[in-house]
Amino acid sequence: MQLFANLWQCHWVQDEVKAFFDVHEQEGTHAGGVHLEMTGQNVTECVGGGRTVTFEDLSSRYHTHCDPRLNASQALELAFIVADRLRKKRLNYAVNSLPASIAHHSKNVVS
Repeated sequence: MQLFANLWQCHWVQDEVKAFFDVHEQEGTHAGGVHLEMTGQNVTECVGGGRTVTFEDLSSRYHTHCDPRLNASQALELAFIVADRLRKKRLNYAVNSLPASIAHHSKNVVS
């Protein structure tokens, strides 16, 4: 089925974004941004996500002629993953910037 030659699974995109942030964290650098193919339309171009799109669903609303896009719920799910990652990084930075006597007690709160 040539129509689905560019089949993407939502969890692949999520895993790649998580790995992107992991590499930056390990290297001590900051991510400059994330580019995603997504739409607010109710498309079925990437399988998976919180409102599971299955392989059987693809033909119902596969509209792209290029890269498959995340639909609105898949994009929102990924946005929460990124936001949670950034929040944890910000909180860890804040705790690590505290004097040692206070930071020791605060580290239990951040996890």
